Parts: sequence; C-alpha cells; structure tokens
Amino acid sequence: MEYLAIIVITLISGVVGTGLGGAVGAVMKKDSKKIVSLLLSFAAGIMLAVVCFDLMREPIDMMHAGEVPAYTPVIVVLAVVAGYGIVYLLNYLIDKNTNREVKHIDEAHPATADDLDELIHSNHYETHKNSKSNLFVAGLVMMVAIALHNLPEGMVIGASYAAEPNLTANLFSGAGFIMAVLIGLHNIPEGMAVSVPLITGGMAKWKAVLLTALSGLPTVLGALLGYLLGGINSIMLVLSLGFASGAMLYVVFGELMPEAILMWRSKLPALSLFAGLLAGYLLVVL
Repeated sequence: MEYLAIIVITLISGVVGTGLGGAVGAVMKKDSKKIVSLLLSFAAGIMLAVVCFDLMREPIDMMHAGEVPAYTPVIVVLAVVAGYGIVYLLNYLIDKNTNREVKHIDEAHPATADDLDELIHSNHYETHKNSKSNLFVAGLVMMVAIALHNLPEGMVIGASYAAEPNLTANLFSGAGFIMAVLIGLHNIPEGMAVSVPLITGGMAKWKAVLLTALSGLPTVLGALLGYLLGGINSIMLVLSLGFASGAMLYVVFGELMPEAILMWRSKLPALSLFAGLLAGYLLVVL
C-alpha cells in the first residue's frame, strides 16, 4: 500500500508536472518569462528551506536520540557532496550533448557565444528556427536528458518519505509530500524545454506533450529506489537523506536560480527566493 501511494504521488509529480510544462511550452508567450522567473526562484527558496530545516536536520535528530553514531554529521556531509557531485556530473554530460546538437541548429547563420549560452542554459529555442530537423533532434536529446535527470529527483521524494515515522499518516504532509509538490513545479520549465523544440521542429502539439510527459516516468523509479534504500537501516536512511539533500542543493543553485536570473536580470528573483525560504520554513515547522 505504501509503495502504491508513493507511485501515485510521484506519477503526478513527475509525469503530470513535466507534461504540464510541455503544454505550457506549446502556448507560452515571451512575456511570461518574468512570471516564470519569480516562480522558479520562489520554488528554489522552499526547496532550500526543506533541505536545510528538515532533510539535513533529521540525521542530527537521530544522532541525538542515539539511533546513529556520533560521526553522523561527517557521513551527512560526504553524502551531500556525493549527491551534489553526481547530479552535477549528470547535468554536465547533458549540457555537453545538448550543446553538440545546438551547434547544428543554425549552421547557415552561426549563433554568437552569448546566444548559445542563453540557448543552452535558458532552454529558449524560439530564436533558432531555421532548421526544423535539427530542432527536432535537439528536442529528443532534451527529452532523454530530462528523463535521466528525473531519476535522482525521484530519489529525493522517496528518501524524504522513508524518514517519516508514520508514512500513512504523513502521506500528504511532511517533507516527502512537500518535495513531491516542489519537484512537480520544478518539472514545468523542464517540460517546456522539451516541448518547444519538438513542436518547432514539426511534431504535432499533442504528441510533443505526450512525449514530454513520459520523460517524467523515471521519477517514479527514483522514488521507489530512494524509499527502499532509506528503509534498510538507519545508516542507509542517513545516506539517502544526505544524497537527496545534495541533489536538491544542485537543483537550487545549479539550475533554478541561474535559470531565474537569466530569464529576468533583476534583484526580484533573489527577493522571491527569500520569500520562498521563509514560506518553506513555515511549511516545515508548522
């Protein structure tokens, strides 16, 4: 029953979230960038609060209760570094492959370095439409990349649920549910990054949205893996929470905030991050 509940929740978070982003990408207009920027930075603030005030605090509470050894903080730090590093490496490989495809999008009129930087990191392909076939390939590359990226994100949800003393009672509350909602919101711009080049490359909108939604399926596998590993013993739970924290910290500092600032070069995304941090703190402690 517990596994079924996690599957359903992560299906909504991964598949529906990414698919919704695909649908938004099919109808989005350029003037919505500022709103998306504020939403991304607000979600980043909430994620940061959940990681710092909940996920990374849980192992310390376990240590004080005598459930894990006194050197647990060292284990947590190493697990956080591992989670951050692995997701960083994964995204580096994704960006490298995406860059290889993007370079062929407009060979007749090569983009400048600044154009490529915005194209890769902001995932806006609307200014490079001269080669539909190459845009289509770039969209497929992004779809595979997002699918791989969703695996560690799913582990965050699973590890968070594994830390709950009573999963049934806390199925729709606590860190696990909060992370599922936040990752679902985080998947919206990722879905947009997949659907826009697919549609521009000639694919029917409904097919592009469907493929985009399917790229969220690995979230379910990651959640089950995180929950399974976290439930083995206390040390594995500490490792899972640390790895999940590191993965989320990369998402916050390596993706959401740079994306938000590139979309709107202003101080308001930082203010939105601050507001999200306070809102996340209230969600954790109340």
